[in-house]
Amino acid sequence: MTYSYDDQNIFAKILRGEIPNNTVLETDHTLAFADIRPQAPTHVLVIPKGPYVTYDHFAAEASDAEIVDFNRTVARICADAGITPDTGARYISNAGPDGVQEVPHFHLHILAGRNMGRMVAPQA
Repeated sequence: MTYSYDDQNIFAKILRGEIPNNTVLETDHTLAFADIRPQAPTHVLVIPKGPYVTYDHFAAEASDAEIVDFNRTVARICADAGITPDTGARYISNAGPDGVQEVPHFHLHILAGRNMGRMVAPQA
């Protein structure tokens, strides 16, 4: 599959320093920052620094170093935020039109600090 990356998306502009953000954690391959419209007491966006459109694009084409760094960054953010199996969290990555992806740069939402309710309503 071929992915077309738009280097004018808001996350690309954040990565280039053109738009400010409230950085939570930055590594060689990953940037994490507070969501500007938080949906939970803890709402962090985690993005790879590479030009990946969706999770499957990232998983298929990112280097091993990028993948490990991204996942370890998520783990560190959760540890720093006090997210445990006892408290829980929701991890969301929307992809494409059916997934209602708003920014065409792979990003993972970490939401925690309250009960998030059912993710998908049961079908009748």
